[in-house]
Amino acid sequence: MVTKDIGIVNIRSRYSAAETVERLRSLLESKGVTLFALVDHSGEAEKVGMAMRPTKLLIFGSPKAGTPVMLAAPTSAIDLPLKVLIWENDNGEVLVSYNSPEYLEQRHNIPHELAQNLAAVKLLAEKAAE
Repeated sequence: MVTKDIGIVNIRSRYSAAETVERLRSLLESKGVTLFALVDHSGEAEKVGMAMRPTKLLIFGSPKAGTPVMLAAPTSAIDLPLKVLIWENDNGEVLVSYNSPEYLEQRHNIPHELAQNLAAVKLLAEKAAE
């Protein structure tokens, strides 16, 4: 299942949230892509006594690919590095969500030839979920 809403692509994962996160981390490492941060929203919620379904945001990228995009379209820096959200919905399904490269291209008026630098997010998200 792939749905697209307001520029966000959602792919259903076959794995638990934790397994999906590890699959994506592994993929990033194998491709030489830098993982800048892993934000554990649900873990932080738990620290303050609140329950939240598994929700983790991975922030990653390649300065070699992202810098030319930001030089051509400075506002793209608000959406870069790339991000993938791995979360569990109310039905217990694990979803892998990301901003579509086409959405980012349009939102920031990124030259089409440079927007291709953002396309890896789709492949990485799909591989983590399959």
